[in-house]
Amino acid sequence: MDRRSLIRNGSLAALGLVTGACAPRTAAVATRPAASRRPPVVLSRVKASWDRVIRTTIGLRPHRPAGFMLRADKLDAKTLIHNYGHGGSGMSLSWGTASMAADMAVSHSDRRAAVLGSGVVGLTTARELQRRGFEVTIYAAAVPPDTTSNMSLAGWTPTSGLSQADARTPEWTAQLRQAAEIAYRRLQLLVGPKYGITWIVNYGPTENEKAAGGRNMLLPESVQTGGVLLGPGEHPFPTTYAVERPEMRIEPSIYLDALMDDFVDFGGTVVIRKFETPAEVSALPEGLVVNCTGLGAKALFGDPIMIPLKGQLTVLVPQPEIQYSTSGGARVQTAEPGIGIHMMPRSDGIILGGTSERDVWTFDVNEKERQRIVEGHIELFSAMR
Repeated sequence: MDRRSLIRNGSLAALGLVTGACAPRTAAVATRPAASRRPPVVLSRVKASWDRVIRTTIGLRPHRPAGFMLRADKLDAKTLIHNYGHGGSGMSLSWGTASMAADMAVSHSDRRAAVLGSGVVGLTTARELQRRGFEVTIYAAAVPPDTTSNMSLAGWTPTSGLSQADARTPEWTAQLRQAAEIAYRRLQLLVGPKYGITWIVNYGPTENEKAAGGRNMLLPESVQTGGVLLGPGEHPFPTTYAVERPEMRIEPSIYLDALMDDFVDFGGTVVIRKFETPAEVSALPEGLVVNCTGLGAKALFGDPIMIPLKGQLTVLVPQPEIQYSTSGGARVQTAEPGIGIHMMPRSDGIILGGTSERDVWTFDVNEKERQRIVEGHIELFSAMR
């Protein structure tokens, strides 16, 4: 099969495990009769080429087949609340699970709280505790820009890399739906330059007019935006159709720094420290501990089902004129069938992604996947009209 055929036959469905972006598309697609066709969408072309690559980054997303862990527990005399294991949905769901974790903490008599971890889940949890009157210290081995959250593509992808259908429970699904509703509203209210959150338009080139249709049944309809199916002559991509829908974009370096600034401005303290055993956590002076260690919870608290989903992003030179994202458009053989390619423009570069290597613990660049993703985007954008 030649590369043009790959683009024509590439599906846009099942992008839910890619790095920090492109969860399974959630909204029903509206079709229109030919007589009501829109004028063609005009888009600037991404200058995709190997000589414009400026870096490739690796992130190990914390995945639990049963879904994120959100539960109150005891650690000796301390209250221990677990809030970790969000896969590729941490940027999307963190305000929701943070709010729910803080609600579990409000009855605790000690108003001093320790938060373990300073990725997006740790930072939002710390802020929610502060809002409920706690004096909060973050303990973390690394802080932004050196967290896994900094390595994400980042967008509204609330079911990305979360759970496997045969492992989730009704109770967990209810937690997910509640967290999504809280987080979706909170992120909308943070839109603006301070937090690096914006709405842009996503295009999904496809040959299948039903590829992006339907609803994500895990999520309430209130967090799902609608899409429009563009037909021949209405879009510039080398496919028969393209699905157009609004998408929330988060720039991790801006967002995480802003959250850290808010935390410190509100009186929070950060201590650089790595914990090796639960006994070390038990020795902390705070009576309340919230575990937001992500992948680190496997060793620290003995979570046997925690594994990484290795994600890889290749970044091109920034193009300020690119203010749209893409999902799919080409697909070749990958280690994870059904994982497509995607592009997100940010101020720090044009981000190309589309990998999810299950239970792979290395930070080595997967050159085969890098070739697939970059070449797929070169083909897609060079064929734009």
